[in-house]
Amino acid sequence: MRRAILAAAMLAMLLPVASSAQKAKKTPYWASISAGEALMRTGPGKNYPAIWFYRRADLPIRVREVYKIWRKIEDPGGTTGWMQVTLLSDTRTALVTGDAPRPIHDQPGEASPVRYNAQPGVVGRISECAAGWCRIDVRGQVGYISAGHFWGIDKGETVE
Repeated sequence: MRRAILAAAMLAMLLPVASSAQKAKKTPYWASISAGEALMRTGPGKNYPAIWFYRRADLPIRVREVYKIWRKIEDPGGTTGWMQVTLLSDTRTALVTGDAPRPIHDQPGEASPVRYNAQPGVVGRISECAAGWCRIDVRGQVGYISAGHFWGIDKGETVE
C-alpha cells in the first residue's frame, strides 16, 4: 500500500513538469510536420473541414497562433490553416527554393567547395545557422546552404 501511495505521489510531482514542457512558445515560430500524413483545417477542431492534405514529413511550417492543442500554421506556399500539435515537431527543417539547383557547400561561404546541388523542393534538416549560412542534412548528405536559398528561417536568425 505504501508503494502505491509513494508511486502516486511521485507521478503527481511529475505532472506539472510535463505540462510546463508543453507550454506554447511565443508566436510566430518555426516547426515542421512530423507526421507522414497530416490534415490542415479551416479552424481549430476536428469539426472544421480539411482544406489541405499533406504527405510530406519534415515539411517546414510557420506557427502563427496557438489555441489549446491546435496551431494555426503557414506552409511554404503561404497557405494558412489549423493543425493539431501532435502532428508537428520542433525539428528545424528547410525547403530549398528557386527555379534551379542550389549549391550545398563543404563549409559556410561561397568560396567553399560545392559538395552537391539540391533541387528546388528538397527538404532537409537545418542546424548551426549563423551569418547567413545553415548546416543542412538531406538524408545523410550534409553541407552548408545560403539562407537565401531556402524557406524555413528568419532573416538574420541564429540557430544552434
